[in-house]
Amino acid sequence: MAGGFFDKIKAGLSRTAEAVANLLAKPMDEQSSEQLRERLIAGDFGLATANEAVAAARAAWKADGAVRKAGPAEAAARVIEDALGHSGPWQPTALNKPTVIMLLGVNGAGKTTTAAKLVAHWKLSGQKSLLGACDTFRAAAGEQLSAWASRLDTEIVNGAAGADPAAVAFDAVKAAVARGVDFAILDTAGRLHTKTHLLDELRKVVRVIDKALPGAPHEKWLVIDGSLGANSIEQAKVFHEAVGLTGIIVTKLDGSARGGAIVAIVRELGVPVRFVGLGEKPEDLQAFDKKAYARSVVGLTA
Repeated sequence: MAGGFFDKIKAGLSRTAEAVANLLAKPMDEQSSEQLRERLIAGDFGLATANEAVAAARAAWKADGAVRKAGPAEAAARVIEDALGHSGPWQPTALNKPTVIMLLGVNGAGKTTTAAKLVAHWKLSGQKSLLGACDTFRAAAGEQLSAWASRLDTEIVNGAAGADPAAVAFDAVKAAVARGVDFAILDTAGRLHTKTHLLDELRKVVRVIDKALPGAPHEKWLVIDGSLGANSIEQAKVFHEAVGLTGIIVTKLDGSARGGAIVAIVRELGVPVRFVGLGEKPEDLQAFDKKAYARSVVGLTA
């Protein structure tokens, strides 16, 4: 378990972790059990996970022998880890280059910065990426992504303001194929206040990408703001119904985030968490470690 990841995620979830750890250190009687349940629900973990974690903690408290020695916190951590399903580090499954990744999410979630951070992440291992600025409705998004591309010495395909996002995506994928890069990372629009139009547009982008490269996009990752809590669950439902998500990236887990919503999303939709943003720097986007996450939530050490 990477120490750096654990330390950063524990700091990011400190608000929830401190309260949960204090409750798990008490005898698991009716009062403390109910307080723990309320704290987990307030942290957006969802009723099912909260109930299971409380039940496991109570069982560990009452048990004898090895199970009792593990402690309520260990038992609760295992429940949370199990609830995260197949979440964890990701490896591309596309047989040929490039792997096309479509980033989705509402405005403000951090899609554009995350696209750049993914470039930086794979650049460390010698892999090349190409960026597609497909959010043509927000001029600042293209400008921001172009600035990142220059900083990272990475190719980018832009479209004029108001251009057809699907056309930009098509050109970006074709360019990625021609240039033999490892990843094509497409930043898309996120105007949920015009939900029907946005979702129709995203479905069109998916269809056009498949024409540019059959079988693509290989991944459709939702970028969510870790500080939003339960609102992110509703966002995930909308995008999953529209395009079928294959992964989640959680940003802003470096402040006052409650952090439990990602468990609820995985549990409800079956979509795994792949990366988390633990700071502003490119290297602060890290592969998700569900064991480190679960242990940090209940106040355990790595």
